[in-house]
Amino acid sequence: MLPYGKQTIDDDDIAAVVAALKSDFLTCGPEIEAFEQEFAALVGAKHAVAVCNATAALHLAILVADVGVGDRVITSPNTFLSSANCAAFVGAIPDFADINPTTYNLCAVALEQNWQEDTKAVIAVAYAGQSPDMPEIARVARSHGAIVIEDGCHGTGGGFVHNAQSYKIGGHPWADITTFSFHPVKTMTTGEGGILVTDNAEYAAKARLLRGHGMVRDLDRLKGLGADEGPLAEQGPWMYEMQELGYNYRITDIQCALGRSQLRKLPSFIERRQEIVARYNEAFVALPWLQCPQVLIEASRSHISWHLYSVQIDFEALGKSRTEVMAELRAQGVGTQVLYIPVHLQPWYRETYGYEVGKCPNAEAYYAQALSLPLYPKMTAADVEKVISIVSSLRASE
Repeated sequence: MLPYGKQTIDDDDIAAVVAALKSDFLTCGPEIEAFEQEFAALVGAKHAVAVCNATAALHLAILVADVGVGDRVITSPNTFLSSANCAAFVGAIPDFADINPTTYNLCAVALEQNWQEDTKAVIAVAYAGQSPDMPEIARVARSHGAIVIEDGCHGTGGGFVHNAQSYKIGGHPWADITTFSFHPVKTMTTGEGGILVTDNAEYAAKARLLRGHGMVRDLDRLKGLGADEGPLAEQGPWMYEMQELGYNYRITDIQCALGRSQLRKLPSFIERRQEIVARYNEAFVALPWLQCPQVLIEASRSHISWHLYSVQIDFEALGKSRTEVMAELRAQGVGTQVLYIPVHLQPWYRETYGYEVGKCPNAEAYYAQALSLPLYPKMTAADVEKVISIVSSLRASE
């Protein structure tokens, strides 16, 4: 069975994890800081804060941007739940603007048309690894004084071209904060894990504080808990101070050791993903009932890291339901997935905010025909040709 996504682990990764297990630190140790520094350098950001998962990174991004009760946060409906849930975590209103029907990313025109004055932040998702139009999204958001958060969870290591200049996701001037995911099906993995990057030193410092219970152990920074006498009067190396209501969002040295090993292979991972996507596109372009992924700017194609290979299939033309197609493919060893159900149509969002069918028609139309095919670096040439042959054997109704 070829799954739609899968981690790529080799002996170097295993050796890195074993070395961490044999070290003095399983958590709160040097591998974490080293991973953060290396990742920041990779994307071209000044600061990186590694955490237990990307949902935690998005939550911290919302918190450090000072988004809270009464604020509105606009994101794409074509994303995983976390991109919107993070706003609800702090009592803000998660809202949605429709997607560009070509790239399946948040549409800057729809964002501007649906802008409301209480909007405090925009979360722009790099769906499937392709960056949305960040310069235009930032223009709209910043003209209203809003924060721009880039959800780069699909786009680790990828980038885009603007005005003939190349930029990395997480390393350009059109986002205030960018988050990434290291879940096993993503471009690289730490098992579970995520990271927040930013050029804003205050954002980074607050994210670090909130990551670890809001607690400070640095004696030079402690205020002494405000006690001159009694049980808290004595100051010593055991002292710690809770300065904010934080969370246990820490990542381990074991995970970061794996992450550092994966970082060294990330360019080859991306290259292989691009090769597979190119072969798929070449083979599938002739199928009248299948739409291959499109790019916003052709010059950006070679910069996209391609987490997903998501196509649109005219199931009506095939004379089969999506469930039937998925079952037929699975029976022949090809796993698929549907990514994503529009978030605004989830029961909790409909019941809590009153969102209805028709709010984001492009996203809803995309969802009706969406299907993600296998894509991961360990796929062999034979694996790729197997997918092509089996998918192509699906026949449209005469």
